[in-house]
Amino acid sequence: MRVVPKLIFVFFTLSIFKSAVLAGDVSGSSDHPILTRYPGSEIKRYDVQAFQTYKIATGPVSGYNTIDEWIDTQGQLTRIYYELTGTNTHSEIFANYKKALIDSGFEILSEGLFAQSSRKSDIGSRKWLGTHYKSNPLPSNGIRLLQGSSTSGGTGFIAATKERAAGTVFVAIGVAQYSDSISATMIDVVEVEDVKTDLVSIDSEAIGKGVMEYGRVVLDGIFFEHDMATLKPTSRAALNEISAFLNDHPKMNFYVVGHTDSTGAFSYNNTLSGKRAAEVRRVLIDEFGILAARLESHGVGPLNPVFSNSTENGRQKNRRVELVER
Repeated sequence: MRVVPKLIFVFFTLSIFKSAVLAGDVSGSSDHPILTRYPGSEIKRYDVQAFQTYKIATGPVSGYNTIDEWIDTQGQLTRIYYELTGTNTHSEIFANYKKALIDSGFEILSEGLFAQSSRKSDIGSRKWLGTHYKSNPLPSNGIRLLQGSSTSGGTGFIAATKERAAGTVFVAIGVAQYSDSISATMIDVVEVEDVKTDLVSIDSEAIGKGVMEYGRVVLDGIFFEHDMATLKPTSRAALNEISAFLNDHPKMNFYVVGHTDSTGAFSYNNTLSGKRAAEVRRVLIDEFGILAARLESHGVGPLNPVFSNSTENGRQKNRRVELVER
């Protein structure tokens, strides 16, 4: 059964709100930089692994200790286990984290909340949590998330993801009412490092999915010489896939749009982005046989960034070419 509890607050990614280290926190622990604790919670277990696989369940329990739907992730894994003593419930903790995730631009992958302890197979039930964490084993002691007491109550789970300049991040949060005065929260954060430049390409299927869902797609794998509109040889694989997609969809027409970061003068960047878009269009027409009438090139310089230009990773993401349906 879903409930709508009162909201307190949880802050994400706002450096002005620093979480005080509580006396009950385990030595050497801290909140994750992107995710603060529910007020009053204490860190009882803390672990950071430089590289680890992690499976996020996105479907119900389908059999004995079995869930059929998973998202496989890998990267730096931070695991923080909190306990909260008092009258605040697991439902309030769940509602606050969900709101904070959504407010911070995360995409919800799976969620479920039960006000009372349940052996149902749905996402977030006590039975479901046991199956999820069987694939992501919890520490052998000191974790009350899957334990019960004479006054234990409901459970919940929420998983979400967000694309960042530094790479994708996944968050998985399990909550449980261990007793009428203790709530348990397990937060797992998986940070997937961004791939190295010049190694990423795109396939025709991915182009199609992007166009059909968003009306646009970033052409990963298109690389230029520094401050020039000359395509690098490593762009060839991506161009093959782009032309394959265009040939498979002969009735679709597109804008080829060039983007830059904000470094340098606007007029220079605007001109460079236009030249780069025009070069991609030219190559697709002259070397791959795409009809000229189907492609129209434009440059918008730094006017439409996808990430902040304050970091090199952000600037790299902003330097891109897109296909936009017209």
